[in-house]
Amino acid sequence: MRQTKVAQIYRKTGNLRAVQLLLGNTKMDSTVRYLGVELEDALAIAEAVEI
Repeated sequence: MRQTKVAQIYRKTGNLRAVQLLLGNTKMDSTVRYLGVELEDALAIAEAVEI
C-alpha cells in the first residue's frame, strides 16, 4: 500500500521531492528507483517545478 500511495501522489503531482520526503529517502536516486522512473525523467520533472 505504501508504494501505491506515493506512486499515485507522484503521478498526480509530478512532485518528486514531496515523494522523497514522504518516503524518508535521503537520496533522490533511492526515490527514483523506488518509483521505477528513469533518473533523466525525474530530473526533468524536478527542474520544471519552479520554486
